[in-house]
Amino acid sequence: MFEHLCYCTNIHPAETWPETFDALKEHTLSVRDKILATTRDHASAYPIGLRLSAKAATELLEGENLSNFKYWLYTNKLYVFTINGFPYGEFHNTRVKEQVYAPDWTTAERLSYTADLITIVSDLAPQSLGGSVSTLPGSFKEFGADENLIFAHLYAAAKLLESLSAETGKDLHLGLEPEPLGHFENTEETIAFFDRFAKWAEAKNFPSDIIYQHIGINYDTCHFALQYEDAATALKTLTDAGLRISKIHLSNALEIKLTDSNSIEEIKQFDEPTYLHQVIIKDAEGAITRYKDIEDALNHKSQISNLKSGVARIHFHIPLHAAPKSPFTSTIQHTIDTLNYLKVNPGVCDHLEMETYTWGVLPDELQIPIDDQLTEEHLWVLEQ
Repeated sequence: MFEHLCYCTNIHPAETWPETFDALKEHTLSVRDKILATTRDHASAYPIGLRLSAKAATELLEGENLSNFKYWLYTNKLYVFTINGFPYGEFHNTRVKEQVYAPDWTTAERLSYTADLITIVSDLAPQSLGGSVSTLPGSFKEFGADENLIFAHLYAAAKLLESLSAETGKDLHLGLEPEPLGHFENTEETIAFFDRFAKWAEAKNFPSDIIYQHIGINYDTCHFALQYEDAATALKTLTDAGLRISKIHLSNALEIKLTDSNSIEEIKQFDEPTYLHQVIIKDAEGAITRYKDIEDALNHKSQISNLKSGVARIHFHIPLHAAPKSPFTSTIQHTIDTLNYLKVNPGVCDHLEMETYTWGVLPDELQIPIDDQLTEEHLWVLEQ
């Protein structure tokens, strides 16, 4: 069932459409050829998980760019079925941190950007598979977002998805991605958000069924592992609540046991200025403490040092095929459990995307050429 497995091209620094296209030509074709050299599956087309910034999306819709891209995909036996629409602007080589949530779903800019992505995927996605777009979980908790604005813009996106699905005959959907310290971040908060969303629609005499049909969850295995959730339980609870699993991100977080007062100091080596690395700690009694970033956790080192039987998980994506250096372990078991759940429940989701975007900031011992890393990750998933 993993034939529609792709890697997310957000790993390649690119903010314009020409830069994005160049990265696909340089890296994606190389990764495909490396995988084919191992699997010998030359008959199948190779899927792409496309990442487009707002600028790149606008440029792709200009002139003949989209039709030229479709021809290039066809001639190279490639196809696009999903687009990552979480980061709006620059995503590499600059301070991203909490600004990855901006503009959030309270803004017209986020809706317009996502509408462009929906339009693009509606054209590119295979008829039989449909198309998905992933996006942020509404906003970031610290922003104190107006939820009514979030609902209004998301409902507009649902109506566009419904219209284009009817027009194209394709199953098109948007996946909101719960993330630590996002507007909603775990199973309980996710279900509560969708319940409020449906009640908002019903209060306005809007049909709520299009919400559940066209808006779902982008289930990121790193993010749910950071919340110390069990994969099978979380997926079953979400689907039992009527929520759609739009896409699954296969990704991996760091973990370290707080065996002594110096344990938390070990995470300092992963403190870097580009991405937000939330630290989630679970003590022996099961209580959860959340820190916005590694720097924040280190500033509370004396408090954390008392949790000597606790565990810290850090939002720093580690390649699926590679174990971090001791004393760290990873949350890879959550990814394995997710894949095992999909084997038993294949109808839950058939859009799978690997998303280790931190290649440029990984420690030296985890650095290998990027095309090799992507190939190794892909082969590791297939082996599962």
